[in-house]
Amino acid sequence: MSILLAFDYGTKSIGVAVGQTLTGTARALCALKAQDGTPDWDKIKTLLKEWQPDAVIVGLPLNMDGTEQPLSARARKFANRLHGRFGIRVELQDERLSTVAARADLFARGGYRALSKSSVDSQSAVIILEDWFASPP
Repeated sequence: MSILLAFDYGTKSIGVAVGQTLTGTARALCALKAQDGTPDWDKIKTLLKEWQPDAVIVGLPLNMDGTEQPLSARARKFANRLHGRFGIRVELQDERLSTVAARADLFARGGYRALSKSSVDSQSAVIILEDWFASPP
């Protein structure tokens, strides 16, 4: 069994989820504030120390046709910095429509009140991680 953390990268907020390979499930942890895409690296270090994941999955924002967009390069840079700072294995996962799915899921469970920015971002990280689990190796 492996523990994984997932990040839904954004320039103002980065959603975080944790999951494990035994059941292929994930749950939302939190959303970290970011300053123009730069997270509080100490908070990420704390999460990594607490969960001790075997790998980290970072959502890669793509256009619907699969091409990269400006945020794609920033997400790749974030992934590279995670690996460089902490020496952890990092993989990228297509995150197309993860925010749409997260909003629909949260709305179904709690209506409009459940749609806070941090809830949507962390639920998006759950979807990214569960999509990674469902992808063929």
